[in-house]
Amino acid sequence: MAAATARQIPVVNNVITDEDFENLRTEGKHSGKLLPVSVLKTHKLLTDKHSKQLVDRHVRAIHRLTKYFCHGFLMKDVDLVCDMITVCRERLETNLQYEKPLCDLIKICGKPFLKERTSDDSTNADAIINLLTELGHTMKVNNITVQLQLGESLIRFYTEQSPESKDLKSLEQVEDLSVRLEIMKVLQCYSNSALNCDDMLSVSAAGLLCSGINIPDPSDRLVFRTVEILWNLLEFGSKQEVANQLSCKDCVSALRDAFVRQIKEGYSHADKQLRNDLLVIASLVVSLCPTSPFMETGFTKLIVLLATFTEVKSHHELVRNLKLYQTHEDFELKKLLMSILVLLSADSASFQIFSEGRVLLSLFSFVRANDNSSTIEWSPAQFEELQLQDYMTCQSNTRLLMLLEWCVGQADYGGHGNSFHGSGGRGNKRAQMRYCLRLIRSMVSVGDDGLNQDLVDQGAINQIVGILLNASTSPDENDTIDVEMQCDMLFIVASLCEGDTHRKELFGAPGVQVLVEYLKRDPNKINSPLGHHQLLLSGVDCVWSAVLGCYITEQLFLENDGVFHLMDLLEICPPTMQNLVLGCLVDLCENAKALAHVQSWRGEKQISAGKLLVELWKKEESNMGVTRDKTGKITDLKRPLIGTVQERQGVIPLPADRPSQAIVDVSENMRAKIYSMFCKLGFNAIPGLSTLDYVTVAVIEKYLDFKMLEVWHEIKVELEQENIRPVSPDTDSMMEITRILNDRASGVAAAQNQLLQAQRNQELIEEEEYYESIKENHRQEEKVFKDFCDYVDRTSDYTVLTAAKRKQLSAIDTSRLQERVFTSELAHDTLQEDLNATTFCGRRVEIESTPLELTRAIVDTTAVEEDKKTLVVA
Repeated sequence: MAAATARQIPVVNNVITDEDFENLRTEGKHSGKLLPVSVLKTHKLLTDKHSKQLVDRHVRAIHRLTKYFCHGFLMKDVDLVCDMITVCRERLETNLQYEKPLCDLIKICGKPFLKERTSDDSTNADAIINLLTELGHTMKVNNITVQLQLGESLIRFYTEQSPESKDLKSLEQVEDLSVRLEIMKVLQCYSNSALNCDDMLSVSAAGLLCSGINIPDPSDRLVFRTVEILWNLLEFGSKQEVANQLSCKDCVSALRDAFVRQIKEGYSHADKQLRNDLLVIASLVVSLCPTSPFMETGFTKLIVLLATFTEVKSHHELVRNLKLYQTHEDFELKKLLMSILVLLSADSASFQIFSEGRVLLSLFSFVRANDNSSTIEWSPAQFEELQLQDYMTCQSNTRLLMLLEWCVGQADYGGHGNSFHGSGGRGNKRAQMRYCLRLIRSMVSVGDDGLNQDLVDQGAINQIVGILLNASTSPDENDTIDVEMQCDMLFIVASLCEGDTHRKELFGAPGVQVLVEYLKRDPNKINSPLGHHQLLLSGVDCVWSAVLGCYITEQLFLENDGVFHLMDLLEICPPTMQNLVLGCLVDLCENAKALAHVQSWRGEKQISAGKLLVELWKKEESNMGVTRDKTGKITDLKRPLIGTVQERQGVIPLPADRPSQAIVDVSENMRAKIYSMFCKLGFNAIPGLSTLDYVTVAVIEKYLDFKMLEVWHEIKVELEQENIRPVSPDTDSMMEITRILNDRASGVAAAQNQLLQAQRNQELIEEEEYYESIKENHRQEEKVFKDFCDYVDRTSDYTVLTAAKRKQLSAIDTSRLQERVFTSELAHDTLQEDLNATTFCGRRVEIESTPLELTRAIVDTTAVEEDKKTLVVA
């Protein structure tokens, strides 16, 4: 007990001195001077073997002691008081004179204990706990006066101080109703503590209390206190433990009988609340312990009767004169009965009782439009709440589709939205539509062909597609409920169209338009807390189920750029969604026209589809922990595809009907789908890929061979672990297959090395060309510098200029043809003589001078100065 108490027990209300204690003794009715009384001497008198027979002295001594300590015992005397209570309790069985002393001691124990020192509370904590435990054992005494006094003291002690645990086993031995009620009152006070509830549950308090709930009590206080204690145990204790204790046949029968008695005899407001509380406790037992014997005890049949008698007339004597009104308590009873029907339906054995009680017929009475003009037993708000709660339990096609049509119609109706299931339905019909769609979704999920065909025959596909078309093109923002309803509608259409070409044709152009509208929505909404990622996933699933496999819908999807929208979604969606989108694309690429769309697609940074798939492959292997070097080459030829998780799990022998880890890996990641896409796109001449990308493509191309190598390795290891040696031909075949696959892995590694070597050679060639261009640039710069130096020399040194002139003339003469000149001919010189310039002169002369901007600025400054001088002269 002390170990279970997490904090110190504040059982002292103040610290007093001897003078204060003397004043306490002389206050009020004890104004007369009292002689000091020693607890030790009284204890010795009571326990000494020589004074054992002095009963009268014992009675007088305890009377003086309790009169002297009328405000409470000192903490240091708690052990002695506990011994005296034990002695009096034991002697009471043979001598009734100890009844009053025992009651007096118990009465004083109900008051706060007093301390002389500050440390008394921690020093005597164990002693106080032992005293309270002893008081609990005293409850077993077969004496009504003692039991009543004990209950009163414990209540007073609890209401003035912090709670302490108490033993409950004595409750089984109490037969007197007044004593039992007093004990129940004590337990009700003590059950407000989590520690006390745990201690009570440890001795099966819930089952003990429930089994005695039907003890005759004219005041009904016993049922009320039992329910209150059970509620406290459920609130502060373990709900599962309470349910386990109440799930026995005796407790369920007791709950049933108490509930029936409240149904028959309860007419007041409090009685109806108590009736509902009993049903709530029963529903908690069913929800936490589905195997509870409700059917064996007849409780299930009783609940079915009460849940259906207002809609399905019955001549049962229990409901013959029973009527539910539009009061809050009766309305809560109706809702609780519906809720517990849902819980009881988890047991297939109860279906027969449901059928006999015509539960579905009763529930179908609520599956209709809310027509306020009709005569109903519930108010419009109550009928709406019952209707919404009913949608989760009943099934229908015609009624539900008619109700769905009413929900989207233009009829004026304002929902009250004042229930849990009516969230978001204030002033509209969204709440009804929400649960109507949820029920249809549950129906199509069953997979019953007849049920689905009936929905299709009644036009469910066209009706839902029309609603989706309005929702997808609406400019209004969607909230959580809107997104949920649209997801449900997409799921319904996908389930109805899956595997049936005719239904996909019914889906048609409007359905394809709806899907395209969802796929091209703002990608930034994927991470929205409203659940737009669910809407996108539902759209992709609907494409997979309602578009693929039908030539007409596939053609419409391609014409509306559906492939481009899927590729855009694949590029931006989170990794958790990419697997589904890629799987849809793989199946869609079975159509050759779709493959052309994939090849012409370009992403955000103008990346091609092949580049995107290679990046997805690299990310997938990085997440799996597959060993690759920095260039993407294979590092482990024997296990080229295995990641760290698969390697850590190792090979475990499994039955033949269970897939191994190598097979499970195919469906757990996207590598198999990426391989399938490359099989359609090709492994060579893919636009937008670099050499490093082709290194990865080399691994992708041999994915199937590597997976076969992995499977054969698992087979070999499993045989070794199971100590099975194959016959020689099988061993040779296995070794040959393994060798061939290992050679292919080596071939891939060699091809990767060749690609990288070719890349390095190409880089060297490009590097040399780059350096040559740099050298050429430097040669041109050197020539320009040399020409400038010559120019400076010619313009600064006349001898250099003349030498350059002679050299130029010599070069000119050398370059001319040496023709013979006849004597009769006159040869004219084309060069001007005595011209000291190395440039060829012509009629056009280029003059390099100071830039015009600089000269203009100087001219402007001079003009300003002249103007100033003119002003001064004037």
